[in-house]
Amino acid sequence: MYKLARKCSPYIIGALLLLNAAAIQPARAQKETPLSPCQIGRNAAGIGFWTWPTGAHVKVYLRTGAFRPEEIPYLLAPLNNWNITSELTGSGVKFEYSGITAEELTCENCMTVMRGRLFDTMKRHVTETQVYSVHRNQIITYASIVIDPSLTNPKALSNAVAHELGHNLGLLDCYKCKSNSTLMVGFKALNVPNELEAPTSCDIAQVKQAYAELKVHVRTSPVIAKMDEGEEPVDDDTPIVVPRP
Repeated sequence: MYKLARKCSPYIIGALLLLNAAAIQPARAQKETPLSPCQIGRNAAGIGFWTWPTGAHVKVYLRTGAFRPEEIPYLLAPLNNWNITSELTGSGVKFEYSGITAEELTCENCMTVMRGRLFDTMKRHVTETQVYSVHRNQIITYASIVIDPSLTNPKALSNAVAHELGHNLGLLDCYKCKSNSTLMVGFKALNVPNELEAPTSCDIAQVKQAYAELKVHVRTSPVIAKMDEGEEPVDDDTPIVVPRP
């Protein structure tokens, strides 16, 4: 283990916490009628990607100038929606908005949400989760959510962040899953919301399974993230490991 070279030094604008506070209210776990029981590939995402440590309080920062003021409530709503399920999933993980930062942060239990060019004819995705594990296992030390500037619809932006946070809790993409059954379904088109604001009952069950397995053993980080089978959607955002010395 080694100490991270850079310390967190973001400046926080408190007003952002109050900006349009009433515009978006935290949602309860998404209501849906799943097949019984939850079945991976049908109405539930598989597990096996990176997770924050059990009980982690993750400080979430927005990159300076990356988002318009009116977009901020849509970015923050998914944090609250996942926090509501923290005890139900057994993760104990809480996401805390901590302000803005001029640079991508590498402090322990920090996440930076920022803009970055991702969309092209080869990648065909507009959001991406990047993680780093100091111990080279599947326990996240710090992470970033990168959002292409082309994603501008506020609801789609919110849905995408909710989806990316699912990756942060161990969930894989599930492009073939039934609509409205999991946050981990793909998006039909750019800037078209999938209308999933909060974790579904199957999302909660799968995260619970991921953290139950975490108590038994910790996996080593895969060299290459495995893609789900099936047709590649517009928002192909499989998490990637950021190589660091």
